[in-house]
Amino acid sequence: MEILLYLLGGLTGLFLGGEGLIRGSSSLAIRVGISPLVVGLTIVAFGTSSPELLVSLKAALIGSNSIALGNVVGSNIANIALILGIAAIIRPLQVHANVIKREIPIMIVVSLLLIFFLLDGKLEFIEGLIFIILLIAYTIVNILLSLKENKEIEKEFEEGLKSKLNIPIASVFIIVGLVLLFYGADFFLKGAIALAKLFDVSDAVIGLTVVAVGTSLPELFTSIVATIKKESDIAVGNAVGSNIFNILSILGISAIIIPISSAQISIFDFGVMLAAALILLPLSYTGYRISRLEGLLLVLGYIVYIFMLIK
Repeated sequence: MEILLYLLGGLTGLFLGGEGLIRGSSSLAIRVGISPLVVGLTIVAFGTSSPELLVSLKAALIGSNSIALGNVVGSNIANIALILGIAAIIRPLQVHANVIKREIPIMIVVSLLLIFFLLDGKLEFIEGLIFIILLIAYTIVNILLSLKENKEIEKEFEEGLKSKLNIPIASVFIIVGLVLLFYGADFFLKGAIALAKLFDVSDAVIGLTVVAVGTSLPELFTSIVATIKKESDIAVGNAVGSNIFNILSILGISAIIIPISSAQISIFDFGVMLAAALILLPLSYTGYRISRLEGLLLVLGYIVYIFMLIK
């Protein structure tokens, strides 16, 4: 019961903290004159990855490298196989051509780069720095390309990010959001580590499963809501963009602060992460959509993967 309370309390803190940080910082940015498009592609993108970032950072700092890395690898697998799978079962997902031509290939390249960097068994300062440089370049290019595309994109962001909070209230949201994220990560990690000891499984397995799915809940909620509203481009873009951010920002920042070892994460786990990224290309190319059947196959594939991890 105590472990369950830690996990639920931690998840609640991470979810509310992430929401508070996004609402506060996006409102503040728009109030001071920053474009909704830029806010959407930077602050909101970083905000949705904040639970993974805080949990991975905290795990790395207390020496649980397997949870830190497993969180990212597991989240990237869950984002494609579980989250997009569930979203496609609810409603077939239309995939925007730009996502297929640009975002999915970038996700595959970034995944390959992570595997290459970990061939020596660890992710160090220089590799973390390369990830951060790539993240900055990716964000700038994304903003420039989006500005060139058309005014409809700017209008979409403006409608979705209307500033409803004044500056003092927005500042309170940011501060409270950060506090909730910090303590949520602490509680969630304590629960996850205790769960690993209770069931006598490795930190890596807990990182790849419980922690990964737990920190991916914001993406799951976002994708389901977007799918129900028939905005499948947001659902797909959210999952793919989150995978890119998870590797470049979370592992980049973590590796700069402290080296990350891949000792307990097997080549099988990295292979599944890469396979999930690769399989999205042919699925998306079949009529520029992911059907209900394909969504079901993705979810079944994820269940098989989890079963193989814990058996």
